Amino acid sequence: MRFGIVLFALIIVSAVLLAAVPPPQEQEDVRGAFLTSRPKEKTENPNPVARPNRRKPKPTPSPTPKATASPKGPTPTPPKQDSTPARVNTQRIGIGLTLFTRDPNGLAVRVDPTHVFHRGDRVRVLLETNSDGYLYIFNTTNNGPPVMVYPDPELDEAGNYLQAHVPLEIPSSLAAQERLRWLVFDEHDGDERLYFVFSSAALPGVPIEDDLISYCREAKPACPWRPATEVWARIQQKLQQPLQTDKAEHYGKAQTDAERQATTRGIGLAKADAEPSLIMMVASSSNTTLVTTLDLVHR
Repeated sequence: MRFGIVLFALIIVSAVLLAAVPPPQEQEDVRGAFLTSRPKEKTENPNPVARPNRRKPKPTPSPTPKATASPKGPTPTPPKQDSTPARVNTQRIGIGLTLFTRDPNGLAVRVDPTHVFHRGDRVRVLLETNSDGYLYIFNTTNNGPPVMVYPDPELDEAGNYLQAHVPLEIPSSLAAQERLRWLVFDEHDGDERLYFVFSSAALPGVPIEDDLISYCREAKPACPWRPATEVWARIQQKLQQPLQTDKAEHYGKAQTDAERQATTRGIGLAKADAEPSLIMMVASSSNTTLVTTLDLVHR
């Protein structure tokens, strides 16, 4: 299978929708755990833009406290603090994905992730996370060396920071030309293995944002960036951690207005909005990085 770098960056996420269906009890637990952090009402973006910024927001500096005169008399004894640390119920991190295909009328409709695609088929992916974090996508072709295809210096200013339940659309339905709004399968077959990484913290040793832009500007040969042996070994190690998944049973419904607005205006999805077709979550809240590998079905 032969794809250009930019085109292939738009295809790979669709392959993660090929996960196996878990037992019914596990499905209910995973779906409920993922959706519980969705707000009841939509989270509006105060500065809506055509495409949400995928760079991590800079922290606002705290104001410098004003100096006050010391009170007269003895210094009061502060109350005794409980040394027992408070328990924190940390949620498990997860990602939700919905695969859309273009129907004969040009509408985006949900399609079964196990569908085998052929030449001329068009697809688009909607991705949602249940917490803030960083998304990375790596690819190997015919068991070759890995390359990073997201973040991309040509997309989102090389940012890869996702806010909880604010979806990411790949490719964007707002692209200037119709041909760029969909991934179009060509006539070439091949074995494409995809490594999908979502982490609550930026991966050490992996350039993003300005670092990635600078690397690609100065790199010889040029991008895509290729992970060093030790970086790839850490990702492979995380791949061994167990995941729980939930896959929907029904398809064919068109993309909703709420989903379209959320992706193009940076609005968080609410509990009443459509649910992802596939949900994957780490098995333990102590795991802060989710890694999965899947193949793209293209005949």
